Amino acid sequence: MSAPDMAATYRSARSAMGMVAELSPLLAAEVSAEAHASGAEPGDLEQAVWLRFLERLDADGPPADPADWLRVAVRTEARRTRRTASIELPYVTEPADDSGSGPEQLALTAARRRALHSAVRRLPGRCPRLMAALLSPQDLTYREIAGELGISQGSLGPERSRCLGCLRRMLTGEVAPW
Repeated sequence: MSAPDMAATYRSARSAMGMVAELSPLLAAEVSAEAHASGAEPGDLEQAVWLRFLERLDADGPPADPADWLRVAVRTEARRTRRTASIELPYVTEPADDSGSGPEQLALTAARRRALHSAVRRLPGRCPRLMAALLSPQDLTYREIAGELGISQGSLGPERSRCLGCLRRMLTGEVAPW
């Protein structure tokens, strides 16, 4: 870009910034008057009008009467928003929402549970009983687990850590890394 072109671009950008600063209060007032009736968020409507304004500056230069152009642009954008809102229908559920358990998810969850319980049964020593108690759907407390296994509650944490380490080493070879 040549020096005269750069100077012209700089003047144009500076002029646009001056118009933006000058028109901001008018735009805010016009948007607040139109946004409620159109069902649009004021910030969204304002952003759409600024985008149209910058596109206009780029294509045709500044409007002859920027304030009048701005008023018309706000009403045009508000009409477009009303028209769009009347055609668009909201989704009943979020399309990407996969929290509903479909058959595939249920099958994968069941397979993971079976693999985990199979690995737990292959653990050495007291680990199978300890891990089964920890995985129990009854959600047993440490005191209940210690009583059931006949060990002190204080040794339950270190025992659990050893069992989890053993289970981790066992499953490392069976599970593909992420």
